[in-house]
Amino acid sequence: MSPVQATGDRVGLGLAYAATGMLLMAIMDTIVKWLSGGYPVSEILVFRNLFGLLPLLVVMAFTGGPRSLRSPQPLLMCLRALFALGAGFMFFAALRSIPLADAFALAFTSPLFITALSVPLLGEKVGIHRWSAVIIGFLGTMIILRPTGQSFDPAALLVIGAALCYAMVMLLTRKLAPRNSTLSMMIWTALISLAISGAIAPFEWVAPSAPDFFLLAVMGLIGSAGMFMIGQGYRYAPAAVVAPLDYSVLLWGVLFGWILWQELPDQYVWLGAAVVAVSGIYIVQRETRRSQTV
Repeated sequence: MSPVQATGDRVGLGLAYAATGMLLMAIMDTIVKWLSGGYPVSEILVFRNLFGLLPLLVVMAFTGGPRSLRSPQPLLMCLRALFALGAGFMFFAALRSIPLADAFALAFTSPLFITALSVPLLGEKVGIHRWSAVIIGFLGTMIILRPTGQSFDPAALLVIGAALCYAMVMLLTRKLAPRNSTLSMMIWTALISLAISGAIAPFEWVAPSAPDFFLLAVMGLIGSAGMFMIGQGYRYAPAAVVAPLDYSVLLWGVLFGWILWQELPDQYVWLGAAVVAVSGIYIVQRETRRSQTV
């Protein structure tokens, strides 16, 4: 096999991983929306983190044991976990009242926040091209939100808040990655999120039925599986190639929302999502090109 073919195979594998991971994450969020009417967000987060933690602990047992959780930056690890918990709480809460596809479309703002915040927090230099993409992307967000229109749902702001928290998670990951493994960051996040949501959930606990318990367990397991596969996608293929697949989650959101709740995005959501997606893809491509130059 020639080197070119080998490289192509790795890129294809990366795309397959990422596409599968995005499908799993869309299924997880669909389950959350399905259950959110009958269970509090804190309880859903308990199951998300508990069953998401189990496979991580199995991997840890075969890759170094508890010693692999040691971190030279414990405060940053805790801060990352808190932002991850905030992102999950706000996004899950928003799913109670807004359509699945709308939530996914608004979540696309995360790369825009990452670019904007990388300047003050990481000291990165962002050129006129990426700043222009950020501005255009936020204009796309306004098209989706329509803050002065009758169809505006304040719960949509929770998705924006979740995207902002997720951007902070990614920025902190950049700081932590050189000295901490991906596995340790995921376990720290799951443990801290489980501890906090577990402290709140007993005050509003609703005993799940057997079918709902099964769905809650599946939600946690496929959440971790989806994150792992997306990470593998970025490991095997360049970010500029994989990033467009992130937006495939909108198509799954439209499909699942239509099948389960007869939800279909209006023309403003499609237009705004397209603007935000193009901006995000452009930012990733510019950043990848800049990294290659450096």
